[in-house]
Amino acid sequence: MSRVIGEVSMSLRRTDGKIDEDLIWSRSGVDVFEPSIPWRTFRWRNGQKHYSGTHWSSTMRDHVAYESRLELTRLLYADFDQDVTAVFAQPFLLSTTVDGRRRRHVPDYLVLREKDVPLVVDVKPRHLLSRPKVNFVLGWAREVVLTRGWDFEVWSEPPEAELANLRFLAGYRRDRLFDEDLLAEIRAADLDGATLGDALHAFPRHPDWEGAGRRTAAVVEPALGDWPDDSAVPAARAAWRAGHGGRLRSRRSSSTRRRVRARRR
Repeated sequence: MSRVIGEVSMSLRRTDGKIDEDLIWSRSGVDVFEPSIPWRTFRWRNGQKHYSGTHWSSTMRDHVAYESRLELTRLLYADFDQDVTAVFAQPFLLSTTVDGRRRRHVPDYLVLREKDVPLVVDVKPRHLLSRPKVNFVLGWAREVVLTRGWDFEVWSEPPEAELANLRFLAGYRRDRLFDEDLLAEIRAADLDGATLGDALHAFPRHPDWEGAGRRTAAVVEPALGDWPDDSAVPAARAAWRAGHGGRLRSRRSSSTRRRVRARRR
């Protein structure tokens, strides 16, 4: 197991390009990250193996950079989490001595939370986690972060259905897309177990609400956080089927449906 020896320092890159070097890790507050920019320069070139880009974060009201599609998924989840107040990409460079050698590491994200301590995130595909070098870096980085009293997370591929939900809901992250009165009506209604068709006709006192507006609010209202925390149900596909008369339910594969039918017999 790696051993972190000596003081841990942190370096930041400011928006004007200047670098604040060797800040004392244990004494630096979260306010030092405003304003700052990612430590590394995000590059795009023909033939590169990873896909870099910027994601419009409704949390930040600004673009947040990512270096891979997997990092993009973590940004989607951060936008869906109402406890998250800020997300910084490649927020700092950590430097310390590990096993007698000077080591450096740049985490992928720093997530600030309203009701919890800051969260440092490293994004790694699951198939890389068994590599000794990756384990070594993540190990000492975790030790450094936890010793400070912050949380540390290694983010890998999320469940496919859950991610599909968040990608669908991400299209409705802007406040201007919602009618607050309409949302208040929907939140107060008892629609548990109703078909989407029934839900769309549950508000006769508001004939001026056109079908498109009601349909949008009924389907994406969970994006505002009043949905039970069970986004593993592929809501988008379930809701589409429900609009044609089916009940809201999770989608099963054909093989799963065959096994269920066999058990019932």
